[in-house]
Order: sequence, then C-alpha cells, then structure tokens
Amino acid sequence: MASSSNPLFLSAAPFLVFFFFFFSENKSFVSAIREGATELQLHHHHDHRVSLSSLLPSSSCNSPPQGVIRKGSLQVMHKHGPCSKLKQHTSSSSSSSSLNAPFAIPHSEILKYDVARVRSIHSKLSKTHDSHELESSKGLGQDKLPAKSGTLLGSGNYFVTVSLGSPKRDLSLIFDTGSDLTWTQCEPCARSCYSQKEAIFDPSHSSSYSNVSCSSLQCSQLSSATGNDPGCSKSSGACIYGIQYGDSSFSVGYFAKETLTISPNDVVEDFLFGCGQNNDGLFGRAAGLLGLGRNPISFVEQTAQKYHKIFSYCIPSRASSVGYLAFGGGGYPSGNVKFTPFSSISQGSSFYGLDFTGITLGGTRLPISASTFSSGTIIDSGTVITRLPPGAYGPLRDAFQKAMSKYPKADPASILDTCYDLSKYKTFLVPKIMLSFGGGVDVDLDARGILYVVSETQVCLAFAPNQDARSVAIFGNVQQKTLEVVYDVGGRKVGFRPGGCI
Repeated sequence: MASSSNPLFLSAAPFLVFFFFFFSENKSFVSAIREGATELQLHHHHDHRVSLSSLLPSSSCNSPPQGVIRKGSLQVMHKHGPCSKLKQHTSSSSSSSSLNAPFAIPHSEILKYDVARVRSIHSKLSKTHDSHELESSKGLGQDKLPAKSGTLLGSGNYFVTVSLGSPKRDLSLIFDTGSDLTWTQCEPCARSCYSQKEAIFDPSHSSSYSNVSCSSLQCSQLSSATGNDPGCSKSSGACIYGIQYGDSSFSVGYFAKETLTISPNDVVEDFLFGCGQNNDGLFGRAAGLLGLGRNPISFVEQTAQKYHKIFSYCIPSRASSVGYLAFGGGGYPSGNVKFTPFSSISQGSSFYGLDFTGITLGGTRLPISASTFSSGTIIDSGTVITRLPPGAYGPLRDAFQKAMSKYPKADPASILDTCYDLSKYKTFLVPKIMLSFGGGVDVDLDARGILYVVSETQVCLAFAPNQDARSVAIFGNVQQKTLEVVYDVGGRKVGFRPGGCI
C-alpha cells in the first residue's frame, strides 16, 4: 500500500480533491460523458466505418493470404479486374477515377447487362416466353434451331480456369449458378467465334473427345437445360445444342463428351458439354461458361458421385482481389456455416430458391410484411445487384437515406437511385444491413456488400426494386461478397459463412 508520506501521493492529492469535487458537483457533465460513450458504442454496433479507398479496386492484383484459398479449389476472379487475364483496357468515362487507374471497370455496361439478366430470369420463372427461330446452326447439318427469347441468362462477371481434353487445354469459364449447360468455343468455327483469351479448343487434337448421339437420353435432356429442343446432324447423327441468353448472346454446336480437369487430383471423364462452333456475345474474352444449376446435365449433377452435390464459392470484396470455387463438402468449417433450406421455388427449376423473411438496417427491423416476399427469392452468382419487391425496397431505401442524410447526394447510376458523393471523405459511416432467411438464418452484409462504387463521387446503395411486385426477388453477388456460400444440393439447403475471403 502506498504511504501517505509518499511525495508522489502528496503532490497528487490537491488534484484528486479537485477531481472528486468537480465531477461530484457536475453530474450533468458526467451524464454527458456517459451518453456520448453510449452513442459511440451504438454507432460502432450499428454502423460500418468505411475507408473510401478500401471500396475501390487497387491498380494491382491483391493475392490472397496463404490459407484463405481452399486447397484444391479454383481461383475466382473478376473479369474486369487487375487479376484477370481476360480484362481489356478501356477509357470508359463512367468509371474514371484516380483511385482505380490505370484500368477502368465498365460499370455502365455491367449494370446494363445486369438488367438483361434479371429480365431473362423473370421471364424464365414466369414461363411467358415467346418462341422464335435462332438461325445459328448452318454448317452443322441443320438449317435452323428453335429457340425461345430470353429464356436464359446473360454472362456473369466472375470466372475460373479449368482444363479440357487430352492433352488438356486451359480454358477460362464464367461460373454461373443460374445456368446448366457447360460449353466452350470449338474449332472449326462454322459461322463465327468471338474473341477469347486462350486459343479456341480444337476437339480434333484431343484423344478423349466424342460426340453425343441425337438418339441418346443425354441429348433429350438439353430441352430442359437450355429451353431449346436439340437438333440432329443429318450427316453424322450427332446431337446439336443451341442456347441463347437474355442479352442476345448465344452458342450453338455439338453436344459432346470430354475429359474435364479441375485440379491434378480432380479429373472428370466423359463430361457432357457443348462444343460451340457458332458463338457470339458478351462473354468478356472468356472461353465459355461453367453451369452450376440443378439440371441433370449441370456440372453439379454430373459430378454427384464425386462431390456429393456440394460446392461453395467466395466472391472477393473487390475486383482486385481473388476468391475461390470449391467442390465437395470436406473443406469448409461446417460449424461456422448457417444453413437455410431451399424454398418451393426450387421445385422444377434450375434455380436455388430461398425464403426471404426480412431486412434489418442499423439494428432496426424494417416494417416489411411477410407477404411482400410471397413471389419467392433465388440466390444467383451472376446477378450483380440484389433485386427486391417494391414493398421491401421502399422501406430499405428510406431508412438508408435517413441514416446517410449528412452526406451529399449524387446522381443515380443506371438502376441505382440512392447515390452519394463521398469524394471529400476519407472515411464515412454506413448503416449495417442484415438479411433474414428461413430457418432463422441472419446474414450480416460486409460494407462492400452494401455499396456499389462507380467512383468516389458516385457511391450507391447496391439494391434495386423489381418493376413488378409479382416478380421473384434475387440475392445478387454484390451482397454475397466475402461470404462463403455453400450449396448442399442433396441436402436441399444453402449456407453462409462470414469472412470466407477478403
């Protein structure tokens, strides 16, 4: 115990007396301190403090720390980011920013094609397609192939690299939970092939390639997978597929079998895929598409014995970061994954349906009736911006605007109507948002899952309303950022793990 004769104690005594007297007599001051501390705690609890620079992609690729990317998984990259071998330099003024130079992400294009994708999803689920002819199989032994307008989806923004053939050839494929057929461009191009990064796959150089007969069960499965009845080559009897997307992109060619290599230890023989000899569209120099839907010819179903219909992915927080796509259930920490069951919308479709039950902003549950989500919800890796029914979007937008009222507003960006000019702020506060799903599952969004950043002068709430209250809601990939999303198709559930990647 300190002695009263201690010089330090004696010298401090007058100050201690003053301290006690002042604060005992100034209770309002003490109360103010306490209230201020409480307010700071509330801000910390219900808001994200965000650095503006952390939202924009850096000019160089940020390699993930060791251990973040799961062993045996495929790296997931944004096709327009600095990690991408597919990216093309652009002078688009829509994303000019000193913070994301020397490359620019074409935000206006991304949002425009996102609208086309959502329209095609709504069209497919509402089953109100208009048939027309797709003149795309000339040179393949058939004159025309019947197609349905807008029955499928446009290309997404994230890709993985796999290998095809014997000897194997690397190919960059857009991965898509909303599509079933896996396809790539093939030589010879009967009518046209768009520009891709890698050399176009030539099946004549592979010892493991074979066409599927048009009389086979596999050929007949194309109808449900693509929305188009298959064709048949008059000369060889080979099955011909045709697939058209919501943005008018298409691929037509032979339905075939080939060896697909995911990693040195993961090889899938006799994998059914489309060998496209007439292709055109907005695939961003990717060689094709990896279909992760639920149809029998999807990758998930074809590899059911090997991976048990389980896959997961983590979309990185920025276009300059790297995520992953993994197959099988052995790699993720199951105790940290919250699962919500598939909803009824999953019945009879390739989409993964969820029961959306509510939204919480800044710690307050928004006044949204459960009936607002009665048209259903799907989760989709290729849709960028989450779409909500008007009755859910309105309360979210209003509450968000109230919480962000101290920041100057900016012009809308395409479908995003709530934007801010944050160019004068190094850091700012954004209210936390939590999405709730069936089974009592709450998903807290990362700050980078709340905002879509066109530039430092146009930072927008990354949600948009459906035009029709009867249209399905869509949980898009901006909101999925940094989450490991686990699809247990056999168990009919989708899980979420926070902090899956950076």
